[in-house]
This record gives sequence, C-alpha cells and structure tokens, in this order.
Amino acid sequence: MATKEEILHNFDPSGIGVDNGNLLGLPFDCESANIIVFGIPWEVTVSYGCGTAAGPQRVLSASRQLDLYDFDYPDGWKEGIFMYEIPSHIQQKNEIFRQDAAKIIEHMEQGGLVEDNPDLAQVLENINQECIAVNQWLFAQATAAMNQGKQVAVIGGDHSVPLGYFQALAQHYPEFGILHIDAHADLREAYEGFQFSHASIMFNVLQLPQVSKLVQVGIRDVSFDEINLIGQLEGRVSAYYDRMLKQKLYAGITWLELCKQIVAELPQQVYISFDVDGLDPKLCPHTGTPVPGGLELEEAFCLFREVVDSGRQIIGFDLCEVGDDEWDGNVGARAVYKLCNLMSLSRQKLFK
Repeated sequence: MATKEEILHNFDPSGIGVDNGNLLGLPFDCESANIIVFGIPWEVTVSYGCGTAAGPQRVLSASRQLDLYDFDYPDGWKEGIFMYEIPSHIQQKNEIFRQDAAKIIEHMEQGGLVEDNPDLAQVLENINQECIAVNQWLFAQATAAMNQGKQVAVIGGDHSVPLGYFQALAQHYPEFGILHIDAHADLREAYEGFQFSHASIMFNVLQLPQVSKLVQVGIRDVSFDEINLIGQLEGRVSAYYDRMLKQKLYAGITWLELCKQIVAELPQQVYISFDVDGLDPKLCPHTGTPVPGGLELEEAFCLFREVVDSGRQIIGFDLCEVGDDEWDGNVGARAVYKLCNLMSLSRQKLFK
C-alpha cells in the first residue's frame, strides 16, 4: 500500500479524473485520507419529490468532472478525501420502506389517521425502527472515523440522514453550533407520524444539549408551529429568512456584511448542514422539495468562507437532498469539494 507521501508525489492534480470509485478520482484510501465521506442513500420519509436517495451516487459520478484547483485552498486536495462505497444494505431497505411510507402519507392526505388503522400503525413503527437503525449505523461509522483523527462528511439522501453523525459529534464536542442552509426550518415534530422525518431533522438535533446554537439561512417555507417553536427557544435558534435577507440586500446592505452578522451568532465549533433546496432551484431543480427564491451557490460559499475567516472551526458537514439528475450532481459535487477544503482550511488555521 502506497504511503501518503508516495501518493502526493505520483498523483497529477491536473490530470483526468479517474473512475476509481472515489470522489474526484482522488487516489486516497481510508488510511491516507484526512476526510472520510459517507453517502447515505435514504429517503424513506420524503413528502414530495423522490430521487434524493440517488444523490450520493450522482455527486460521486459528477465529481470526476471537477478541476481540483480551489481558490480558497489550492492544496486542499492534498489533505486527502476518501468516500466509502455507498452501502447497498441501506439502499435496499430504502426501496422497500419508501413504498410503505407512501401508503401512510397517502392515507393521511385523504384525511385518515394512522392510529385508527392497526396495519398502518405497525408499518409506521417498522419505519421508525429502520430509521433508528440507519442513525445507529452512521453513528458507529462516524465515531470510528473520528476516533482515528479523521474529519467526516455526509452526503444524503434526504435531510434526515445526518442525525447519527450529529449524535457522534455530541460525544466529541461539549458544545457546537449549526449553520443550516435550507428552504425549510425542519423543526416539525414527527412530521406525518415519522419520528425521523426529513422535516424533523433540526427538531431532533435540538434534543442534543451539546448543540448550543442553530442558525438557519434561506428559510422561506415554514409552518406556524415552527415559527412558534423558534420564538419559544429564546435565542437558541436564529432564523435568517430569505425574505428578510433579500429585503436587506435591496436596501443596499452587502451580502458579505450579512454573512458577518450571521456568523457572529455561532460558537467556536461549527457544523454546516446544507440542504440544496436552500439554493435557487435553478441550481438543483430535482431536489426533493424545491421552493422559489434562495441563495446563489457563490453566496453560500461566501457564507462558509466567512466561518473560516472569522477564526471558527468547521467540525463537519452534510450535503443533502441532491436530486437524481446529472446537473444536480454537478452542483452537489462542487459544494462537497468546497466544504471539504474549507473544513480542512479551518483546521489548518486553528492549529497554526
């Protein structure tokens, strides 16, 4: 097995992206890479468009078309990125339980109650248990990687998938904040009966006391209950609604100044949770729940860059809700590579 020094000496970063099963065609393995990426093909609880379970594969396939030079961290590729094989056992279960979940959603949309139908109630319980199993699998994988000194990233699937990683981070950090890019607040409790719904990820994450602050950016589709919950949490959650951000931009406030205001609310350790529906839908039109409005990709990168420039550390990230389409995968791959480089750069600056 080649050493990391040998890999760096022999690899041409300007060469063609080799189809070797790894992100960007990079030549690293789990030993030589500093960043370990897990793709989770899971979208059982999606409530609108399907296809995000294919997101990890779409990102992986598209990533070989990217050039490796990164303006923020030109040597970022040298840190090493390795993506484990997308787990087939999760993909197989997703296909089975997605069909079961669709029956529950259809029943509820017709005005029915799951608790009045014993068969559907059992199906719901089975789905919740399978979601727990996915969380436990990712918790174990992320914990093992972090115990080896690796940084970890997750590619979804729907936005429910990173919960196990959040739980693993809570074992490693006594306090951290979340920078959440999304069209939705994801603060619903057990949406449509699913305890681990994609619409409930941040509600579930806030059950972790180690999460001291949740800063949401780009929100533009939100329920009354979520608005009320944000108010009740008395500052633990700050929501920068898309409408509010646009209004300030129209008034002449620069995006960079807004980024500085947003980042100022975060603690020293920051996790970035990036749902691509937080972007303008032209960028990822096949995402699960697209909403008009949102950020440009470079606006999101500017915000992430400000986290690093402020002296904070990016401790992990996820990218979720990439649709089953080549263009969506292309945009998703660029977001993953940028976040990998900025995460590594924040670590470099921290230990200088």
